[in-house]
Amino acid sequence: MAFQQGLSGLNAASKTMETIGNNVANAGTVGFKKSQAQFADVYASSLVGSGASPIGIGTKLARVSQQFTQANITGTNNPLDIAINGDGFFRLSNNGAISYSRNGQFQLNKNGNIENANGAVLTGYPAGPNGTISNGAPAPLTITNTALAPQPTTTYDVNLNLDSGKPVLLRPSVPPAAPVPGAVTFDPTDPTTYSNQTSVGVYDSLGNSHVLSTFYVNRGPIAPLAAGQGNTWDVYATLDGTPIGYTPPAAPVALSSITFSTGGVAMSYVPATPTATATLTNGASPLSVDVDFSGTTQYALEFGVRDQKQNGFTAGNLVSFNLSSDGKIVGSYTNGQTNVLGQVALARFANPNGLQSKGDNAWEETAVSGPPVVSSPGNSGLGAVQSSAVEESNVDLTAELVSMITAQRIYQANAQTIKTEDQIMQTLVNLR
Repeated sequence: MAFQQGLSGLNAASKTMETIGNNVANAGTVGFKKSQAQFADVYASSLVGSGASPIGIGTKLARVSQQFTQANITGTNNPLDIAINGDGFFRLSNNGAISYSRNGQFQLNKNGNIENANGAVLTGYPAGPNGTISNGAPAPLTITNTALAPQPTTTYDVNLNLDSGKPVLLRPSVPPAAPVPGAVTFDPTDPTTYSNQTSVGVYDSLGNSHVLSTFYVNRGPIAPLAAGQGNTWDVYATLDGTPIGYTPPAAPVALSSITFSTGGVAMSYVPATPTATATLTNGASPLSVDVDFSGTTQYALEFGVRDQKQNGFTAGNLVSFNLSSDGKIVGSYTNGQTNVLGQVALARFANPNGLQSKGDNAWEETAVSGPPVVSSPGNSGLGAVQSSAVEESNVDLTAELVSMITAQRIYQANAQTIKTEDQIMQTLVNLR
């Protein structure tokens, strides 16, 4: 009789309505993945086999499958809102219990951990003091307002043009011998004893700022002359006004000598990479700066610094941070520097439909899902991440409402088969 078929149909339509209702209820849930009720037909079997055209006895719920399709990404004002564009799940830890989610609504807790509304902490790869990522086992990510340690200046690169029209200031004999007529002894306090001067701020091991000044003296052609050799310029240096390399009243010692060709291009630097070394009295380590004059020229142009840079900086406090597409959390500091604070880790599964839903928009690993592949965003088939954004629910309300109408019709049709079967039975009962 058709009672069982009709009853199974009613049950199937009811399960479909439950699934649709759950989808509609979560249409506004961030990171929610809609479900689809999947059914299978049912046939009775016998020990001696079945007929050539067996009639089924209804339907049954085979499984409720979640649809892990990409949903729309919407921008927010919270830099800790993170959206995944592509495959993958956030890896979360709640007192050591690992779960996975597509909901990227996070905030900092009192310990500096990045957590969701349920207290589960986002995991990833920690960064060392210099911002180097350690790609070991994922651990809870922490953002704390610790100071960025200062970096003392160790290199100073300067590219400039020395005006070939500057008067030649003859170099005194070293060591002093017979007086050189017209010779000029360098004195940083006397502008008439040098041709040009430039300065740059440098930093010691404590982050204190100092002024490193370099002075350029046109000494003209100096014998013995090499082929194509033109003028030689002596370079002297001071730190905060104190000469480097000598102590007055001792004779000034040049930091370097640059010899130019007759075409104004540097032929040699002696020494090739001079080092400006100064002992400090503020408790910092001695300052030792390698100076590089590569690219310096001597043309008939006004003295000018094309480019100069040094690699030191003072200490700084964290003022903000942002997230790059590869999951790196980059902090910005009051000293103008940036530093990597950590990197978000994502996980993907060979069979995401095998994950166990545990509520709160989270899933757990099972034997059916397979083990997770954990890596940084953009690697191993994982998607990229986007800061100040969330992934919406992938529920299509229009499609769900149409499916609801279809489920209603199926329910009505199965109810009608039961009603008709009841009428047939009533007719049989009334036979005389």
